[in-house]
Parts: sequence; structure tokens; C-alpha cells
Amino acid sequence: MPSEDPILKIEHLAKHFTSGRGRNQLTVKAVDDVSFSVNRAETFGLVGESGCGKTTTGRTIIRLYDPTGGGVNYNGREISGKMTNALRNYLTENIAMVFQDPVESLNPRMTVEEIIGEGLRVRGVKDRHELRSRVYAMLDMVGLTEEHATRYPHEFSGGQRQRIGIARAIITKPTTLITDEPVSALDVSIRSQIINLLNDLKQELRLTILFIAHDLSIVKYFSDKIGVMYNGKLVELGRSDNIYQNPVHPYTKSLLSAIPHPNPRLERKRKRLTYEPPPKGRYGDEVPQMRLAEPEHYVYACPSELNEYMQRG
Repeated sequence: MPSEDPILKIEHLAKHFTSGRGRNQLTVKAVDDVSFSVNRAETFGLVGESGCGKTTTGRTIIRLYDPTGGGVNYNGREISGKMTNALRNYLTENIAMVFQDPVESLNPRMTVEEIIGEGLRVRGVKDRHELRSRVYAMLDMVGLTEEHATRYPHEFSGGQRQRIGIARAIITKPTTLITDEPVSALDVSIRSQIINLLNDLKQELRLTILFIAHDLSIVKYFSDKIGVMYNGKLVELGRSDNIYQNPVHPYTKSLLSAIPHPNPRLERKRKRLTYEPPPKGRYGDEVPQMRLAEPEHYVYACPSELNEYMQRG
């Protein structure tokens, strides 16, 4: 997909998991031939139902998983090859991750000051005054106070714990954040606060954000571009406005139809669409791939399939 200033380029990325041996061996293609790019200081929303491979994609990019195939290029450097100390340091300096569960991702035996400052200590910052000063600055940036530094994770609400996780991620001044379902474990009333915080940090720190979510309504006003995943593959890719105003793939239409309408009268009339994938071999020798539906808008389909989607409108 064309990009003005791509900082992150994923090309034919694959991650397969194998279990069992011999005849009982089973291979699951969690991520299968996924390609997209993210511009500098842009938010890219990666959405799809649970189990579609979006979280695995994020974890493979940051090398919590080693890729089975394909490549990941970050700011002109290949980061999907053999893991070395130099590559590990490069990744930790440039990319950070905010995890889904703010309870499980924070060490219950460490204070907030220790949790947020851990990344600095690993990078060799030993001066206690400097550590504390930078931790306090991060707490203020995410909407917490200095008094919170001496407390433990169990003393905070879910939203506050996620703020701590965000502070931990940005204290090392990365250029890119991968946020894995950062609001799905939070109350509805708190979700908008965390989204607004991430948006403010993006503007203030010029962050590039890969925002992983299962709910298209959450990323509607937050993402510049959106990639829709289904069964390990990207099925639609484009500008946020294009995806919402003119969805092409039936799976994307299904996800959009699941978004509740705030008007009760319209909500009662809302029709939920169900996506049924076409049977294998339906299109004979035609090969499905990402095809241009309109400028900057791509759909995974065979030629005849894309033509059918476009005629449906």
C-alpha cells in the first residue's frame, strides 16, 4: 500500500504454531502472508475478532514471537532476522508495547516507581534522583501524581493501572507504541479517557501507534488507517474514512453491523450481518490477493470476487 513516510513496513509476515508430532502434528497459521505499512506519527488500527491473528501480528513485530516467514522493516532496518544483542537493544529503544490486561502485565511485588523506572535501570540509569525525577514526569504525563509512586498495583483501578502501563512504555522515549487491546479490559466509562490519553501522547511525543482492537467503533475516531484481519489474513486495508463509509469486504461489513447505534429507534432497526466465507475452490484457478478497490483502499479477493463485492455496493 502506498505510504508517504513509512516507518514500519510488514511484508508477507507469517507466524505458524505447531503442536504434536508425527500424524498428530497440527499447524495453526495464526498470521498468514500479512503486508501493510505504517507512516511516521500515524495511528494504524488493526482490528478483527478474537483469534484472527492481530495480537500475534503485534507480538511478532516486536519479537516476542519469532516470525515463521516474511519480513519486518523498521525505519530502514530489518528487524525480523536472527536475534542479536544489537537488534534487541534497537527494538527496546524504538518500540514499546502496552498490553491488554493491566493487572497481569504489572508486577504486584513492585511499587509504581520501580515498575515505571525498570526500563531506565536496564538501560544503565543508576542515579536515584534522575530515576525518580523521570518517573514523576511520566506519572504527571499520564494523569497520575507523585504520591502514586510508592503504591503497589493492587491499590489502583483498572484505568489507573493502564496509565501506569503506558507510562512504563513511554519512559524510554520510543518512537512507536504497539497497543494490544489497551481498553478491552476496562469499564466503558474509562475507555474514552485512555483513548484520549493515547491520542494526546501521540501528538505531544509524535508517536507512531499500532492500535490492536476487536471493536471497530473504538478505533473509528483514533486511527488514520485501518487493517481488518480475518483468519490470519488481512481482508481489507485503507484510510479510516474509506473503511467506515465504503466497506467492501463482507467481513468488514459484518463487523460494522455489530456496532450499536446510540439512537434507540435506529438501534431496534439495526440489522446484524453474518459473514460466511466462500468455500475453497469456488473461484477455480483465480488467486485471491490484496486488490485495489479504490484509491488507497485494498480488498483481499479474486478478480471475480472483487467485482461481485463492488456490484453489491
